[in-house]
Amino acid sequence: MSAVRYTDGELLALSGIQHFCFCQRQWALIHVERQWEENLWTAEGHLVHKRVDDPFFTESRGDIIISRAFPLVSYALGLYGIADVVEYIRSEDGVSLPDHEGLWVMRPVEYKRGKPKIDERDEVQLCAQAMCLEEMFGIYVDRGDFYYNEIRRRVPLQLSDALRNRVYALSEEMHDLFKKGVTPPAGTSRKCNLCSLQNVCMPKLTKKGLSVRKYVRKHVKEACVEDG
Repeated sequence: MSAVRYTDGELLALSGIQHFCFCQRQWALIHVERQWEENLWTAEGHLVHKRVDDPFFTESRGDIIISRAFPLVSYALGLYGIADVVEYIRSEDGVSLPDHEGLWVMRPVEYKRGKPKIDERDEVQLCAQAMCLEEMFGIYVDRGDFYYNEIRRRVPLQLSDALRNRVYALSEEMHDLFKKGVTPPAGTSRKCNLCSLQNVCMPKLTKKGLSVRKYVRKHVKEACVEDG
């Protein structure tokens, strides 16, 4: 475990680790520069989460207790946020709960709009949620679950040491960039077409390293040519 400990004033949004893993520039535009734009995918994502984000709703299903919109924090990672769902599952390896008999293990469940990704951006987010639970309650969480709306089923995730180390590394990089107030330069790729911040990021402009003056001059010249 990392020896770094963060204060309340240094905590960053846990949800940002997914953005950071996908694209560091996207994360900086949202979390450092406070820029955001909606697109079809982000709007659908909000609708999916709206169905589960009720912090006052808890239900029991036999040997499972479901708690929604569960507040999370980790001072080792320097992250805070909300888990869509935390399930308490009756188990001899678990811990006791107030007003409930028996022992229970905790498992975070993250709801996603689409389908499983080819990269680990979803995985680091869910793992970070589990690591928050571990720090908050002094427990061990061996796995979490995704519910992907597009395929309408759950996908389990085993929380390996390698994945936990990846989360630590990403959180440290996030804090370093945030402290410096740095927005990394853009690099174009196929994933740019899926990004809601493409119009803000302007990857083709920033990748080429053009100055704003040259960019404006180029487009004024093109406009003059079109006007005849």
